[in-house]
Amino acid sequence: MLKTVTVTVPGTTSNLGPGFDCLGAALTLRNRFRFSVKQEAKEEDRGSVHIQVTGIEADRVTTDDSNLAYQAFAKFYQHIGQAPPSVQIEIHLEVPLARGLGSSATAIVGGVVGANLLANSPLSQEAVMALAIALEGHPDNVVPALIGGCQLAASSVDGTWQVCPVPWHSDVIPVVAIPNFELSTAEARRVLPQTYSRADAIFNMAHLGLLVRGLETGCEPWLRAALQDRIHQPYRQSLIPGYETLQAAAIAAGAYGLVISGAGPTLMTLSHATNAQTVADAMSKTWMAQGIESKALVLAIDPQGVIVRG
Repeated sequence: MLKTVTVTVPGTTSNLGPGFDCLGAALTLRNRFRFSVKQEAKEEDRGSVHIQVTGIEADRVTTDDSNLAYQAFAKFYQHIGQAPPSVQIEIHLEVPLARGLGSSATAIVGGVVGANLLANSPLSQEAVMALAIALEGHPDNVVPALIGGCQLAASSVDGTWQVCPVPWHSDVIPVVAIPNFELSTAEARRVLPQTYSRADAIFNMAHLGLLVRGLETGCEPWLRAALQDRIHQPYRQSLIPGYETLQAAAIAAGAYGLVISGAGPTLMTLSHATNAQTVADAMSKTWMAQGIESKALVLAIDPQGVIVRG
């Protein structure tokens, strides 16, 4: 007997400046995961995994049991106290790897959601989300990847997660510039300080509140102020060549500001819809002038999150 399910998961941008490790948004780039499970006739074949990968940078993705989508798939079965079944996984990639656009979150969410469906959905969406957060380590990417839109996540007193959707005004357009070099999340975290001043904490609290209202209303002065940050971006800028030059070019072209998408090195701006393509062109040309190849994309917020097909 063969059971198959296809899960498509949007890439994400996280932090958005002051929303470090708690705020993220789903973008209109998707990875697709197709899981086919069958009952093996031979005992030695049970629990086997076969993986095929297509799409961008497909040759760089592992196809053994170290694959992140399979790791999440197997962790799900461990979580419910069962051995993982034999599975064939077909992966198609649109989200570039190690660029700050949530590629690892798509694999984790895809693996957990696919396993839950094939196991006849023993976990609720809330439980699936909690498991995905535990596997990723923080909620800012996996939550919007799972449910779509822009989401703010915070833990309750009892340790459960509260997720608050953040309305995103249709005139506010995300533009990403994806360079041809990578930056690992581990490296990006190593440069962060262990402690912060009270002034920096207050600064980020104020600007996160302003960002949430700016995204909802599309208010340009609020958004121009709100994208500032003192928690992660000042320390990570040095890991991204041309950051300040690109920031100046994007703002001159009409962007409200520039942020590091996730841990980077992708840089993202927010702008009014009328300026979005101009901003994208300016970012791409600026990096090209510094000898850095990049791809600038005018995207939108994906409202759906995970899409499942049997």
